[in-house]
Amino acid sequence: MEMNEAVARRICALLEEKKMTKYRLCANGGIPRSTLYLILDRHNKSVQLDTLCQITSTLGITLKEFFDDPVFDKVTD
Repeated sequence: MEMNEAVARRICALLEEKKMTKYRLCANGGIPRSTLYLILDRHNKSVQLDTLCQITSTLGITLKEFFDDPVFDKVTD
């Protein structure tokens, strides 16, 4: 699995866990919808660290908590 796919999967899992919509994540976090959808659709090969910080902050977790998930054990690149 590529890193961008793992990041997208983790964000989707957290949205479900927090019962938050993509729209609410964007609205509350000041994240452009187009940016989030590019990440989730895996069109971008990388994610800007500041964007990921906005996402994790809005979800109420730290970057460490974000990456401390088994999905990242499967990253091969």
